[in-house]
Parts: sequence; structure tokens; C-alpha cells
Amino acid sequence: MQYDKILADAKSERDWIVDVRRRIHRRPEIGFDLVETNRLVTNVLGELQVEHRSGIAETGVVATIGSGDGPCVALRADMDALPMQEEADVDFRSEIDGRMHACGHDCHTAMLLGAAKLLKGREADLPGTVKLIFQPAEEGGAGGDRMCQEGALESPKVDRIFGLHVWPYLPTGSVAGRSGPLLAAAGELEITVHGRGGHAAMPHACIDPVVTSAKIILELQTIVSREIDPLESGVVSITQTHGGSASNVIPPSVQLRGTVRSLTMDGFRFLQKRVTEIATAVAEVNGCTAEVTFPGHDYPPVVNDEGLWEFARGVAGEIVGSEAVEEMPPVMGGEDFAFYTQQVPGCFAVVGVGNPEKGTGHGLHHPKFVVDEDGLPYGTALHVAFALGSLETAD
Repeated sequence: MQYDKILADAKSERDWIVDVRRRIHRRPEIGFDLVETNRLVTNVLGELQVEHRSGIAETGVVATIGSGDGPCVALRADMDALPMQEEADVDFRSEIDGRMHACGHDCHTAMLLGAAKLLKGREADLPGTVKLIFQPAEEGGAGGDRMCQEGALESPKVDRIFGLHVWPYLPTGSVAGRSGPLLAAAGELEITVHGRGGHAAMPHACIDPVVTSAKIILELQTIVSREIDPLESGVVSITQTHGGSASNVIPPSVQLRGTVRSLTMDGFRFLQKRVTEIATAVAEVNGCTAEVTFPGHDYPPVVNDEGLWEFARGVAGEIVGSEAVEEMPPVMGGEDFAFYTQQVPGCFAVVGVGNPEKGTGHGLHHPKFVVDEDGLPYGTALHVAFALGSLETAD
């Protein structure tokens, strides 16, 4: 395979890929409500004469390149933004207040559309089929699960799947990943502590849910520090507290919200179990009650197939040079690419877009998040090489 040509072709489309990315960036949409983003993706695919169908998981798109016969490899990009105000100093800032592409999904979509352009030019020579999956609602909506349920991996049936994430913590032109667990199982938690409110000057006449909530928060930290093997990973974080509206009133209830995370589903379920037991017990001994729920969607861990990571690492080495490919430790962030790897063997990797000279010093989900757009052609080239290499080596 001519890896040098794949990268050269991707770099020659750099301005096209960046333009697509910026168009998406200016008009960020969240969840499943990606009407404009869906329209842009389908319009570009139409211009490229790439066969596609829309409306999967509401605004998802699945495109196919090839005959539809033989082996089938899938490439996936997420498309949704985050509900946060952009503060990045770029001339293509979000035009919608309170919404921002702070996790690079605009980059992911543009890189995959770039791959569609290059793969379409090679369609006559493809020994199989490449499926391109453009997915909504990665950020908490479990859009990947919906895509799987609605047939994104069928007709033709996908044999393996790859995904990429831009990574500002690595220099542009580098790639990282690992076999086994890469990203954590993740989910939300919500605890409502009920007491008896009253005048703050007479606490003895009340049952204080604020103090009880503080005790719960502290006690929850012992799950990871004292109940989990130090060589295993777990997170229990309370990130929000809501209760009361006046300085001289003890409120009747307090709401706590946060997240639990583990690199295994068994570990994840254990954390949920212990959060429930501890919160209810601490509340009870303090005269309160606690309602514990885990709203939203529980994301499984992203577990890379060992053979596919070895394959991807080799391909990435041909694209960016073996010295620019590294093994990375697991990250406790969640990613609903996990729903695909529950169905078929898959590999998720990260591509560096860090360049301090271009202001990339802020991490993912930061209001000043910026990427080095020169990294996007590398993502496109990797997508193309993963697809071609998979089809050429298929049994």
C-alpha cells in the first residue's frame, strides 16, 4: 500500500477539510438535534456522489463506498457539540450562544468526510465495502447505542470498526492508543437528601440535609481510597450541590450530582452499589433519607481488540512514522464508541492536534479549546489507511 500517497493526498485536501470543519464549528448543535450538521454531511456526501442514508438515530448518517459485497470495515465519527459558551479566540467561533464544539467532534466529522472524498476516488479498486458512520449524541445521549439498534452495523454487516479522537495533549502528527481498556465505563449519579427545614438560628428544631450531604460527599471518597484495589481504577466525583435559597434558612432537601467511572463493567456496577448503600446509610443515621438514582445512560468501557490495535499501530507507523506512535495509559473519560465494540471487534485511537504556538494549551471540554488544524489531514489519512489495510488483509 502506498502510505506516502495516502498522506500526501490527505494533505492536499487540507484546506477542504478545514473549511468543512469550520462550517460545522460555527453552527454547533447538541444531542440528537443535529439538523444543520446532518444537512451539511448529506450535502457533502451527495456532492461526492457517495451513497448514503440519513435519519438513523434521528440525525445520524451512514454512507457506503464500494460494491456492498465482500468484507466490510466501518469508520465512525461523532457530530454533536457541548452546551457551553465558547471563549476561544478564533475567527470562526460558535454563532450560537451556549453551544460549542469543545470536544473536537467537528474535527472528527470533517476528517471522516475527507476520508470519504479520498476513498470515493479509490472505489473501483476496493476489495470490499467501507461504511462511514456519522453519529449524533455522543455527549451523554448514547447515540452510538441508538445507531447500533437501528442497523448501522448491518446491511452490509460490519466486520470491524475504527474510530479516532483529536487529542490536544499530543503534538500534531502523532498517534496513540492501546489494546484492552482505553476509556472508562461512565455514568451519572444523583442523590437527593431529604431532611426537615427551618430557621437556621434553631438547627435543633430541624434535620439538616446540608450537613448530612457533606458527610455523604466525604464518605463516598472512601470507596475508591479504601474499597478498591490500589492497582485498579475508579472514580466517584460529586460535581454539583444544590440546596437552599437563603443564608438564614436550613433547606428541606439538598441534591447532589456527579459521576462514577471504572475500566470494567463489574467495577462500575460495584461503584453504583456502594454509592447507593453509603448514601442511604449515612442519611439514615443522621435522621434524613436519601434517594439515589443513576440517570441518563451508562456507557460501557471502550475496549480495543488486541489484534486490531496491533494492526492500527502498524498502519499509523507507516503514516506518521513509528517514532510518532505510542502506547497510552487508560483514560477515565467515557466514549460511546464502546457500544460498537460490544457488537464487533474495534479499535479507537487518538491523533495529536497539540501545538502551543497555535494556542492549543487548553484541554477537551474547555471553553478555550483550540486544535492545530494541520492535524486533521493525519486523521483523514489514518481513516483511509485503516479501511484499505483492513480490506486488503481480510480473509
